[in-house]
Order: sequence, then structure tokens, then C-alpha cells
Amino acid sequence: MKILVKDADIFNGKEFIGNGLIAIEDGTIIHCGSGSLPDLWKPDEIIDGNRLLALPGLINCHTHAGMTFTRGYADDRPLMIWLNDYIWPLEARLTADDIYWGTMLGISEMLASGTTTFADMYFMMHRAAEAVKESGIRAVLSTGMIGLGSGVNEKLAQSVDFAVNWRGEADGRISTMLAPHAPYTCPPPFMKKVLDKAEKHQLPLHIHLAETRNEIEEIEKNYGKTPIEWANDLGVFNHPTLAAHCVHLSSEDMHILKEKGVGVAYNPQSNMKLASGTAPVAELSRLGVKVGFGTDGPGSNNSLDMFFEMKAGALLQKLAVNRAEVLPANEVLAMATSTGADILGLKDVGMLKKGMKADLILVDMDKPHFTPTFDPIAHMVYSGKGSDVSFTIVNGKILYEKGVFRTIDVEEVKQEVHIRAKRLIKG
Repeated sequence: MKILVKDADIFNGKEFIGNGLIAIEDGTIIHCGSGSLPDLWKPDEIIDGNRLLALPGLINCHTHAGMTFTRGYADDRPLMIWLNDYIWPLEARLTADDIYWGTMLGISEMLASGTTTFADMYFMMHRAAEAVKESGIRAVLSTGMIGLGSGVNEKLAQSVDFAVNWRGEADGRISTMLAPHAPYTCPPPFMKKVLDKAEKHQLPLHIHLAETRNEIEEIEKNYGKTPIEWANDLGVFNHPTLAAHCVHLSSEDMHILKEKGVGVAYNPQSNMKLASGTAPVAELSRLGVKVGFGTDGPGSNNSLDMFFEMKAGALLQKLAVNRAEVLPANEVLAMATSTGADILGLKDVGMLKKGMKADLILVDMDKPHFTPTFDPIAHMVYSGKGSDVSFTIVNGKILYEKGVFRTIDVEEVKQEVHIRAKRLIKG
């Protein structure tokens, strides 16, 4: 499949190019910028890019897409009450088919709002993987593991089996990790087993760390350490690690994250909604820690719109440190694209240039809230919203175009989720 985007303004991840061309062939960008194409190259499909801004696709570094079933359920409660009294009991009733339809709904929302890659930690992930495969999106998938109670060895074996068998599937769009849930649900003996499997199968790790004050107090009480020190001393950071949240960090914690090259998923809206706190992203950024954006799950956000996440995350940091210049728009957009790709270990997405995978979005700039266009990058962060996305392209395929999904019957998806949600709530 050959696609030509013509006459579009382009932000390739580093610089702005006016009125350029993007040529895509077999899922790869073969030209991006000004100039002309070879006379013999003929596209199968042409997109008129007039008044559109081409950007790298947005990368959601931490979510639980199957939790679309919990959107709007048990809102306005603290994290541990929300989890223990509402979410975990509901999740105990989920079936594999529920996971498929819930994930497909989440994917629909993400594609329509410009996300081309997401990192997901949930369960019964083979069905989530099937949704990824069918929809055409790119994903980094892992099975969330709780190392308490009975059957923990079986859970670990199933998680490893999923990670090994699904990585590289869907034309290379699926990557995998191992996902011990958190320090308070995965005691050291279980964690050591996880790390042994990660070493054996060369799998990265995805874990919640330092999310709440309660977690800090519990880990300090049980181990005499911060969650970051706990993970570091166990050897977690000897493996490529995606650490979700990292809200409550000491100065030493931050230096450990920097020294060990840990990638942090910043989830500002979920952290605000659950009153978990404000991650010290401005300081992490100053130290050179790699930070990307995550929406967290739809139950604790309630949106998967990365445009909202960028704006909220930028403004929250300015307020937290009382400095308007921290986290400028260009840095924020990089966090949501190229830095996010780096954190997830994806070397061929996150920027628009020759040889990279064709994961990109086209944003309609012909909107009142983008007028006048002094700085299109600032507009993406401070004025943009998911509904401004006209096209979403992943791996060289148009998956979403002006309200129409090419690979998903979104009406069927919504109907299935409505029916299943009623059953889940009734118990």
C-alpha cells in the first residue's frame, strides 16, 4: 500500500516543515519533508493535507484499556477504597470476551484521538492482543500479576507464556513485557521469580511504583525502604523498566531512576482524580530521567485522550513548582511521542523521517481554537483535543478518517460494552 500526504504542514518530532510531503510504502516512511518524489512512484491513495498538521502518533505509556467497563463507576473515591471495594470485585466478574470488547472500545477511543501506540497492563491479555491485532493499532502488552494468595506460580507461568508467544505478532505491532503489579501486591520472593523469568526470556518490566502515600508508608513499614529503593535493591532496575506513576519520590529515588535508566509514565489526570499527588516531573526532567505520558485506565481518568493529558500534565507542573517556563510545549509533545517510544523500547516510531514506521496523525488546524496559528506546537499542547484528529495512520494503514473507523465496527463495540456493563454492575 502506497499513501501520499501532500501539502501538509509537518512537525517531524524535531522541526516544523511547511507545506511538505509524506510518502509511505509498505508501512514505512520513504520521504518526509519538502522536495519532490521520483516520477515513477505512484500512490494508491492520496490525502490532501491542506490545513492539516502531520505529527508523530501519540504514545500512551500506561493504561488499562479493558477498564472501559469501569468508566464512571465508583468515581470520587480514594485509590485503595476505589480498588478494594469497587474495582477489584467488578473485575473478578470479567470474562475473556469482556476484556476483548472493553479493550476494543478503548482502542476506538485512542485511534479517534490520535494515539497510535499504547502500553497496557491488565489480565486475560490474549483477548486484548486479539483486539490489537484486528484493529491495527500498535501496543506493548503485559499481564498484571499479583503475587499474593494461591496460584501465584500459575499466574506467572501464564504471564510468561503470553509475553513470549505474542511478542512480534500482528506484523510486529505487538511488543510484550512482564508486569508485577506493585510492591504492595508482589512480595520479594515472588518478585525474584519474576526477575528470573525476565532474565531468561529477555523481557522488560512494567510496574506501578510510588503511586500513593499509603504505598510509601506500607513499604517503609515492611521493608524500611522507599518503593524505588525496594525495587532497586531487588534488581528490578537491572532490566529495562517502565515505572508507572512515581508520584512520591525522594531526591535519592530520582537519582536512582536516572542512574538506572528507568522510564517513568506520568499520569497527571488519574493522579489528580484519585488525589494521589503530583509527580515531580519538572525535577525528573531536569535530571534527565525519561518521562512519557500515560492516561492510566478509563476508570480513574475517565478519558483516554492524550491531548487532555498533555495539557493537564504541563499545567500541573507549572503550578507545582510555580514556574511558567517548566515543561514547555515542545518538551511536552516530545514526551508524548519520541520519548514515549524510547521508554517503551520502540526504535522505529515516535518521529516522522525516512525509514521510520508510518505511525502518524493529521490534525485539522482549521478550527477556531487554533486561530491565529502563531505556534502550532503550543496549540497541540494547550489548545488541542482528540476530536481535532482527522486521520490516524499506523504501520502505513489508515485506521481512522474523519469520524470513520476502517477496521472497527464501533457501533457493534459500543452495543456489546453497554450490554456487558449492565451484567457486571448487577454482579
